[in-house]
Amino acid sequence: MATVKPQIDVTKILRKMSKDLDLLNEKVDAIADAQKKLFTQMMGRKSEEEKPLPEALDVMTLLSLPDHLRKSALAVSKSGKATANDVAKETKRARAVESNYLNQLVMMGHLKRERKGRKVLFFIER
Repeated sequence: MATVKPQIDVTKILRKMSKDLDLLNEKVDAIADAQKKLFTQMMGRKSEEEKPLPEALDVMTLLSLPDHLRKSALAVSKSGKATANDVAKETKRARAVESNYLNQLVMMGHLKRERKGRKVLFFIER
């Protein structure tokens, strides 16, 4: 007695997977946008478009920052443009910690960032 194997429609499965991935990407984007809005609200900023960025880190801005962020901002200020690894060497902290702090400073509007190849450079726009 011969058994009949069910036919598997690979293209149908791939189409379904593609639709599911698109839906998942939309949800992840929505979550990221919500977190960004929440972070800017927590930092007392209306939105990035509404509030101009400071031209440089002045004394009052530096004094208003927590110590850990101030140390990172000063390290970037000394070197001009720096990667998280460069700042980590200066501050004697882990690169991942510095990356987090530098990205917080970017979201707060105190630093700018640009990507050059695989490197992300942080700097103060003057």
